[in-house]
Amino acid sequence: MSLDNEDLINAATEARRNAYNRYSNYSVGAAIVDDSGHLHVGCNVENAAYPLGSCAEAGAIAAMVQQGGKRIVKIAVVGGPGEVGPCTPCGGCRQRINEFADSNTVILAIDDSGEWQEYSIEDLLPASFHLP
Repeated sequence: MSLDNEDLINAATEARRNAYNRYSNYSVGAAIVDDSGHLHVGCNVENAAYPLGSCAEAGAIAAMVQQGGKRIVKIAVVGGPGEVGPCTPCGGCRQRINEFADSNTVILAIDDSGEWQEYSIEDLLPASFHLP
């Protein structure tokens, strides 16, 4: 499967429509292309006990791992309370992405101008924690 940035962004936007966000009203969708070229998506799922909710990126990563994916080649994150707005991964998701990223992993997120920005994991999580 060959997915360009627009395909990945559309998949994340579609996943965002299924977010369960009754507490924050902030929907997030994520779409990953793994090292085998497969697509995996996730959306945020909130819970009344706030720490028990899960981020869209975590859901997409779990789907990737369950399907046998080992590395994130590219991930798109789409969020916002209404129209798609600025949404880079939270700190915990930056670490989650880092676990499956390498120096070539591309992270796409929309910015305040409405344009998609491209980041590396080093851009978003410099001097990150790694186990040997």
